[in-house]
Amino acid sequence: MDYKKAGVDIEAGYKSVELMKEHVKKTLRPEVLGGLGGFSGAFSLAKIKEMEEPVLLSGTDGCGTKVKLAMIMDKHDTIGIDAVAMCVNDIACAGGEPLFFLDYIACGKNYPEKIASIVKGVAEGCLQSEAALIGGETEHPGLMPEDEYDLAGFAVGVCDKKDMITGEDLKAGDVLIGMASSGVHSNGFSLVRKVFEMTKESLDTYYDDLGTTLGEALLAPTRIYVKALKSIKNAGVKVKACSHITGGGFYENIPRMLKDGVKAVVEKDSYPVPPIFTKLAKEGNVDEHAMYNTYNMGIGMIVAVDPADVDKTIEAIKATGDTPYVIGHIEDGEKGVTLC
Repeated sequence: MDYKKAGVDIEAGYKSVELMKEHVKKTLRPEVLGGLGGFSGAFSLAKIKEMEEPVLLSGTDGCGTKVKLAMIMDKHDTIGIDAVAMCVNDIACAGGEPLFFLDYIACGKNYPEKIASIVKGVAEGCLQSEAALIGGETEHPGLMPEDEYDLAGFAVGVCDKKDMITGEDLKAGDVLIGMASSGVHSNGFSLVRKVFEMTKESLDTYYDDLGTTLGEALLAPTRIYVKALKSIKNAGVKVKACSHITGGGFYENIPRMLKDGVKAVVEKDSYPVPPIFTKLAKEGNVDEHAMYNTYNMGIGMIVAVDPADVDKTIEAIKATGDTPYVIGHIEDGEKGVTLC
């Protein structure tokens, strides 16, 4: 008996590391100390000394059951973007700059090419968010079937305390600007998998109303908004409040950006709802409230700004390739959100 017969192929692990190195190297920032393969990831905090009162921000998340679609479609090179996005978007939402990311891949068996493909996506997410990929963990035989895996991650960011987005300065009349999502992102897939048939044939079916196959529409990687929020800050705009629209949709996430005594009013027809949500609601007979209480409905990030800053904010968002919409405003009232 040896470790390989017990289910752990050390040689496959070595090969996975070699295959992923080229992707990891692309993400390295000047602050990263040492290389891939150490017992810990080292990151210099020298630049933080320039801040008045540095605050570390952290985020951890996974891709949920979206990984099941990747496995059915045997397409693993974008799911890593989702894992990064779910963490770094939360950090950016608080006003932070993501510094580094670590991934966790639990798999029944280490297939080096598959692991490298997953890490390729993780590295792409890190590039999009300008975070360094400085470590990870993989392979857990016996935890799940050999062909299956789960993916999660952890990110750390930083901001000067004076630049944190807290919602404390929100007032009636402030404007809500939403940034377009790329689709379902990484939340609500338990419902998605109940509505649509989860077979290779079904997911490979092309639909005119989607302009793509069902699988491609559902697997579209989560949009990363780090650069858009950084662009707004660099434009001299103060973001008063910010909400990352994840699980819980509009009804759960928008109130999280509000202080007591104000409410958000969102106009549903102020932006186009992507066809994947229309199809999901129709095929699953999901009522409108449940859709807005589960999904991002086409808006992945919302910022609240002073009316005088709306034009500058929109231009800053467009400059990073994101699509902004004025979707509502802030009113005095009981903390919450009204969709009209």
